[in-house]
Amino acid sequence: MFGYIVRRLIAGLLVIIAVSMVVFAIFFYGPNDPALAYCPESRCTPQRLDNLRHNLGLDQPAPKQYAEYMSGYVHGRHIASGGISIDCDWPCMGVSFKYRVNVFDYLWKRVPATFSVAIGGAICFLTIGLFSGIFAARRRGTTADKAIVSTSLFINAIPYYLLALLAYLYLVQSLSIFPQTGYFNPLDEGPMKFIGGMLLPWVMIGISYSTQYARFSRGAMVDALNEDYVRTARAKGLAERIIVRRHALRAAIVPVVTIFGLDFAYLLAGTIFTEKIFGIQGLGLAGLDAVTRTDLPIISATVMMGAAAIVLANIVVDILYSVIDPRVRLT
Repeated sequence: MFGYIVRRLIAGLLVIIAVSMVVFAIFFYGPNDPALAYCPESRCTPQRLDNLRHNLGLDQPAPKQYAEYMSGYVHGRHIASGGISIDCDWPCMGVSFKYRVNVFDYLWKRVPATFSVAIGGAICFLTIGLFSGIFAARRRGTTADKAIVSTSLFINAIPYYLLALLAYLYLVQSLSIFPQTGYFNPLDEGPMKFIGGMLLPWVMIGISYSTQYARFSRGAMVDALNEDYVRTARAKGLAERIIVRRHALRAAIVPVVTIFGLDFAYLLAGTIFTEKIFGIQGLGLAGLDAVTRTDLPIISATVMMGAAAIVLANIVVDILYSVIDPRVRLT
């Protein structure tokens, strides 16, 4: 297993490097000029535009800029541009074009908000999806089963951003059923205010994501309950709840682990719609703001962090396969 993990980590590192190359290529060879975002049209002379490119470090060849940027992930580097001078420690992700601050420090302050959204949302959709899916599988063909499947399909047909926006407008703004949303540091402002600000985002993520988990877990549980070892357990007189909990559930949860690992990684990479609608200052909102301002260092850093989260999630899921399902062997 150790050799397998090492090979997967090397392959994942190559994937992250390839992603960084694509981001830089799109940025430098695309139609947008980052300097134009900081040059008012009334005063944007060619000379001023050239000065802005020099201050932002954009007058250097793209390969040189890429090499300097990637070297910051290995060791710190000194950055001097635009009249500022920063000693950027490892891992150095550069200096923001817009805010002129260390990108890593800027994004690191937003990690707790995104992490809180991801953890709370994952707990909600995994709990709702698994319990409803198992409940429907044990009552296959009944009215309850059809109601759960129909409801999940109906919710899944509604775009998440529309569902979240309507929930915010009515449940927070109009009816005040939920408190004002946002990320509040539980150490500074108390755990109750933290939970109150994150409750509606967690619920909306849980409702939206749980639909696919309900269908996946239902299908997997139906297949598991029809296996020979389950019929043998029933023939021995074991109670149905013991059969489901000790035998069928372990087999049924294997396909669920795959989508959970990837969904959780996507949440960690940045929940753009959730953070934008509910006013949560996380990585997703930082990345969206950087795209609108063509802030390459922040764009690159958020993409790299997202790619790293997805790669690590894939490796963890593969390892969990061998733990949950004894038929899987990693070589």
